[in-house]
Amino acid sequence: MNAEPNAPRKLLHLRMDAAVDNALEHIRDNKIVIVIFSIASAVGDFGLLWHIIGLVRSIGNIDRLQQALIFSILIGLESLILNQGIKRLFRRSRPTEKGDTRFALRKPRTSSFPSGHSSSAFFSALVLTYFTAWPWWLLFYAFALIIATSRVGVRIHHASDVIAGAFAGTLMGVIGLLVLRHYGV
Repeated sequence: MNAEPNAPRKLLHLRMDAAVDNALEHIRDNKIVIVIFSIASAVGDFGLLWHIIGLVRSIGNIDRLQQALIFSILIGLESLILNQGIKRLFRRSRPTEKGDTRFALRKPRTSSFPSGHSSSAFFSALVLTYFTAWPWWLLFYAFALIIATSRVGVRIHHASDVIAGAFAGTLMGVIGLLVLRHYGV
């Protein structure tokens, strides 16, 4: 009998984390991957990429400027809820303290679980999809996937952190969309 009832489930996510980390190892020395993952992690800091997209969309259009301001407020709320709320419930250590030395990174100050970059990316992709038409959502989700994958690639997050972050961001995005629709934005 297991001393800990959740031991098999814990072992499964640890094995998945190790398998994904090992799968990414063979590309970590690739110069293009180093540049892409370093940039993706940097533009994911504080939702920078998403704020820029919101502002660029607003050039020359007052309605879109209002959307960009609302969007930035929503990103701020998502970040606050995740980083100061949800992350405080978990104290998971990161795969490495400062990330893999092959990549240029800012050292995070919060715990590893769930990934804030991943949450922000999927939250933003979903909300931006609400404000824009097809085919832009493909680009938003491509950016979200690159940012999320970069966090595992640079060894700042475990794969399970990124998956949980994507789920949390998507859930908060759905709630955000309900609020936007309720207020007719």
